[in-house]
Amino acid sequence: MNYLCAPMFTEEEKGFIAYWEKNRIRKKKVWRQLAVGLPLGVLIAGATGINYFSGWYTRARMQLDISASGILVVLIALLLTVIFIVVFSAKHRWEMNEQHYRELISRNKTP
Repeated sequence: MNYLCAPMFTEEEKGFIAYWEKNRIRKKKVWRQLAVGLPLGVLIAGATGINYFSGWYTRARMQLDISASGILVVLIALLLTVIFIVVFSAKHRWEMNEQHYRELISRNKTP
């Protein structure tokens, strides 16, 4: 069904509907989603790592000096943080676009 002919849509809404109909399956793929949230995840994990390893918090530095496995735990936690942010932000963005698309389509179907 061609929704773009409906007079109820603005040009921006028509453009979004056309874009989302063409790209919604491609945007749902895992590799495509990884590229969306990766910069934010790396930024947050990098800032956390710099904060932890900078030594300004002496108690954290003492814990790091006591146990050599502390570095491994911190690195694993930072990696898990990046993975969580990447997956969450990508899924959230896709769901928001899908919800907006469905709202526009249902608005056209209602009399």
